[in-house]
Amino acid sequence: MEKQIVLITGASAGIGRAAAELLLREGYTVYAAARRLEKLKELEPLGARPLVLDVTDEGSVKNAVEAVLKAEGRIDILINNAGYGAHGAAEDVPIAEARRQFEVNVFGLARLTQLALPGMRARGAGRIINISSIAGKITTPLGGWYHASKHALEAYSDALRLEVGRFGIKVILIEPGPIRTEWDNTALVNLEKYSGAGAYAPLVKSLTGRFRAGYRNSAPGPEVVAAAILKAARASRPAARYAVPFQAKAILFIKWLLPDRLLDLGMNYLLK
Repeated sequence: MEKQIVLITGASAGIGRAAAELLLREGYTVYAAARRLEKLKELEPLGARPLVLDVTDEGSVKNAVEAVLKAEGRIDILINNAGYGAHGAAEDVPIAEARRQFEVNVFGLARLTQLALPGMRARGAGRIINISSIAGKITTPLGGWYHASKHALEAYSDALRLEVGRFGIKVILIEPGPIRTEWDNTALVNLEKYSGAGAYAPLVKSLTGRFRAGYRNSAPGPEVVAAAILKAARASRPAARYAVPFQAKAILFIKWLLPDRLLDLGMNYLLK
């Protein structure tokens, strides 16, 4: 069987790196893309093809897609994993920072998808795997702009799935819960920067402790998400969504089960 050609963004660390490593072990041809080339070089001994890619830069996005198409003639699986989160109170986070989260998490992803789709449509096959989050389904305080970007990604992916399914292209969402990666450090640095002092400081202090405990002490590693990505890549009839790990499924079930008033009461109790 011909090797599947994969382009994955945000492959220098965390979920993207774990997914790239797993897919390489499983025999896929993997173009690992990220802004940090030096980190991608570490994947070369495994067989990865590193690509410098900033999803917010039009030229960079075009160059990356053209490089894969020139070398391989096609992209079979596009894994949109690059993501960015800057936490802080909705009142405090500058609109420019809020816009940056949408540029990375939604618009950059959408542009890369636009460039990959014509070839997939011409072949009548292809997969778009978008790494979302349970944050696209459930919202916590001090992360409003990040949640908003992931809610948007969920809606975008649903529309895309309905549009391109007729061409043999499958669109799949991966919805991780808390995962032990570098992501929480970035979110917490910005949280302290924007809301560490002032009206929301007590809430920041309370949430920071729980955030670190949830991500660093009890969260599984990115390998569980990589396994879900592999499942979505292999399945003949993939699900529209894969929530991982089990705790993420439980959280989404509670969200579905309880009315907003009870959820709000529970959240406020936890953050006292």
